[in-house]
Parts: sequence; structure tokens; C-alpha cells
Amino acid sequence: MDLEPPRDAEPLHDERLAQLITAARNAHRGSGGADGSLVRELVQALEKGTGSGRQRLALGEVLGLLGDPRLLRPSDAAYWITVPADQGSITIGRFPVTTAEYMEWAESGYRHRAAWSDEGWSWLEGINDPWLVHARQPESAPFVVPNQPVVGVTYWEAQAYATAHGARLPRQDERVWVVRGKERRPYPWGSPFGEGNANTREEVLRRPTAVGLFLRDRTPEGVRDLAGNAAEWLADEVGEHRIVHPGSWDQPSMAAWAKAIALYPPDTRRADLGFRLAREGAPDR
Repeated sequence: MDLEPPRDAEPLHDERLAQLITAARNAHRGSGGADGSLVRELVQALEKGTGSGRQRLALGEVLGLLGDPRLLRPSDAAYWITVPADQGSITIGRFPVTTAEYMEWAESGYRHRAAWSDEGWSWLEGINDPWLVHARQPESAPFVVPNQPVVGVTYWEAQAYATAHGARLPRQDERVWVVRGKERRPYPWGSPFGEGNANTREEVLRRPTAVGLFLRDRTPEGVRDLAGNAAEWLADEVGEHRIVHPGSWDQPSMAAWAKAIALYPPDTRRADLGFRLAREGAPDR
């Protein structure tokens, strides 16, 4: 897979991109919604990688509000990518879990005991502010966009979502392999870190973006947003803490390295912390 943005396509000039974003915002405000051609043009613009960082942030957000056709559910085979590894293979989510996915489950998932571990259920019974409470606060609006990674979830909430969908959180060694591959890449695209390759603090966007917005933050197999955008809970435990890959919009590029880790208590909530899913075996085709 070519990890560079297409260079033989007709460039979408910044002025045209601004017009497209305005048209999409107007469609979202109107009662009639957007037609399919506008949504397709938004997706095409996203995949061309043109425009400033702020323009692309706005492009991704309005695409999410209108209905991003790239988003799937864990029950869809295309949701998953299987990455060859030395010891078998690793099946992992193409994107981090998005707000749209998590919101759909959260409306009822906090009442279903079967999805929760004993520790997670005990934690849930002792609080009065699960993720939905935080998500509905006005100040959370920039972080609760359908096609952005869900953020602000605790380890217990992420674990319950995974269990409810017949999946689990990735282990650290699995995630490292997915990023590095047989070529031992330090970042999904290779090296060096470079500029404009991932949504880290250096991009100064100060928030998550739509998944897949940074075209080079993907592996040759197509697993995306592994270096930046949102940090990710992993399955591994170290004492009372859980391992996290810290690369995110709020962290510097040093946190984007494939082997970077952070340790957080499982009840941690952060505006840059989400998760993705892994599962056993290849997805059904």
C-alpha cells in the first residue's frame, strides 16, 4: 500500500475545501440533511489530504455530523484487519473505537451486568458519573463527535465494551507488532517521525480529529491512528495500573513511538484517552 497521499490526483485547493466545509455545515443545520454526493465529496477530500490542519479538522468533524460512511461496527468483517505476525496473526480494529460506536452501546450497556468484569461492575456501582454523564456536558462537545475516537472512557468501560462485542483490548506486544511489522518500523509509516504525519501536540489542533484524517498514520495493512489522535488502553496490568499507549493529540511526538507506554489507574478519564479492539481469529468473510 502506498502510504503517501496521491500525487497524480487533481489537487483540491484550500478555497474549494473551505467552500465544501461551508456547504456541509449548512446541510447539517438544515432540516433536509445532506445528499449522498456531498458526503462522497467530503470523503474524497479527506482521502486526498489537502488543506490546512484546521481545515481538515473541520472537514472531518462535519463529515462525522452528516454521517461518515467509512465507519463500521465490530459485527462487520471490514471493521477488522488481520496482520501477519511471527506467531500466527493479530486481528485488530482498523480504527480506534469511535464515539458513534460507543454511544450506541452506552445507551443500554451500563445496565448489562454480563459485559462487566467483577472489578468493573464493582467500580460502576460505586460511581454516579459514567461516560454518558461526562459526554453530555456542553464543554465536551468538541470531544464527542461521531467519527472521532471515543475519549474519556475508563479502563473498566473500555473492557466492558470489548466484552459486549465478543472482543478484547489488545495486548501491548500485539500493538507493538502491528505498528512495527517485520520491518521493525518505529512509527506506522516508517521513519523519521516527520511533520504532519500524526495528530500529536506538535500539530497544535488541541483536540481529536476524525479517524483516519492523518493519511500517513497507518500501517501498510491499513490499521490507522496508531501514533497519534487518541491514546489507547491496553490489556496489560502492572500492579494496580494498566498499560496505555500514550500517543495522542495532547502528547508530544516522543509518545508516538511504537514501544512508548504509560501507566494509569483503571478509573482514569482523560480527554485524549480511548481504545481499540482486538479479537481472536480472522474475521468472517
